[in-house]
Amino acid sequence: MEITDVKIRRIVLEGRLRAIVSVTLSGCIAIHDIKVVQGEERLFVAMPSRKDENGVFRDIIHPITSDMRQRMEVEIIDAYQRQLAMLEAEEAEAEAAMAAEDASDEIESDLFN
Repeated sequence: MEITDVKIRRIVLEGRLRAIVSVTLSGCIAIHDIKVVQGEERLFVAMPSRKDENGVFRDIIHPITSDMRQRMEVEIIDAYQRQLAMLEAEEAEAEAAMAAEDASDEIESDLFN
């Protein structure tokens, strides 16, 4: 089974939760509500879960093999980091455009006053 798509549904900037992700496997199975969480030392992936009648959270779906778990974690975290870098670049670009516009307005103001 191959990971054919990883979609970052939401990025969270506060708290330990960093993102909500969906993954498509072999183009035919979608898994939603996977979480990227900031742990003590690193990011990790938490599979979708729900609380049982005893208050214990149980995974609804999870990889059986350690190889598949590692592949999913690597692909999900890589996709998250790419999305975060893209957002940061867009933010920096917007800030640079605003600064250029402010400088242009200032020059224009100096010319006409």
